[in-house]
Amino acid sequence: MLKEKIARIVALGSYLPEKVLSNQDLEKMVDTSDDWICTRTGMKERRIAALEESSSDMAVSAANKALLDSSLDPKKIELVLVATATPDHLMPSTAAIVQHKIGAIHAAAFDLSAACTGYLYGLSVAKAYIESGIVKTVLLIAVEKMSAFIDYQDRNTCVLFGDGASAAIISDEGAGFIIENVCLGADGSLSDLIQIPAGGSRLPASENTVSERKHYFKMSGKEVFKHAIRRMGAAAKECLKKASLTEEQIAWLIPHQANERIIDALAKNFQIPPGRVGKTVHKYGNTSAPSVAITFEEVVKENIIEEGEHLLLVAFGSGLTWGASILTRTKEC
Repeated sequence: MLKEKIARIVALGSYLPEKVLSNQDLEKMVDTSDDWICTRTGMKERRIAALEESSSDMAVSAANKALLDSSLDPKKIELVLVATATPDHLMPSTAAIVQHKIGAIHAAAFDLSAACTGYLYGLSVAKAYIESGIVKTVLLIAVEKMSAFIDYQDRNTCVLFGDGASAAIISDEGAGFIIENVCLGADGSLSDLIQIPAGGSRLPASENTVSERKHYFKMSGKEVFKHAIRRMGAAAKECLKKASLTEEQIAWLIPHQANERIIDALAKNFQIPPGRVGKTVHKYGNTSAPSVAITFEEVVKENIIEEGEHLLLVAFGSGLTWGASILTRTKEC
């Protein structure tokens, strides 16, 4: 009888740029204040990539850390999957660039775009590829250079975002975290709430799109706030039901780091104590796709996660998209 294939995260690696953009720095750029930002978002600083540093550069740095963590030969990677809304180019894929730079010469490569929910969408794809037997090893990377698309004249959005990358080696064997399930959703009827209006085939770059600042990130914050809490909560409950788990059985909540008020509301709804909620929003801001992944890695490295303990990951982003996943700590098998 063939052994059942179970996808698991066996190694992690994240990268954050050196440059720190603090609230005090933003006070000098737009009409805002440290108190205003902290009160509304919980953010104190965020990391910003260098001008010459692209999404693929950050992705490679994160990937190399995950490869070092796993001692895996990159030639054994069969799929490079990059979740990003800020690719190096519309084509080729950022994943193909990363595949070349890390020497994963036998791997297929493609990007997926689900904005802040990208990491969870990526987990679902990796799980499907591995458990169907198509591949044995996937390198999943979530990366964003949000600073390249942020309007630093818009105080409502420029205070929110930072840059970063996080990578995971996902395999059908080894110690790590079993991907129990992933519950995803989307609602394209609300696509206008979070978007970069120009730069695609609908509004190609022109003098007008540049002068009208349509290549920058736009968001309807109040509407997004309401949808984020409701959609992430529903996805999390669906995940728990499918896994036959109760809220009390969740050891850690790892939420998307969009806003501290959203994080606290989710934790309260699921009755998870503050000490068991992963938070990096104060020091990295919202890094979009890698947000959940960076926080997940920090929780794992700074705490002892016992075998059999469950982690609940939730995210929400442009699309609109949302999702949740339950990960379970497992020993080598």
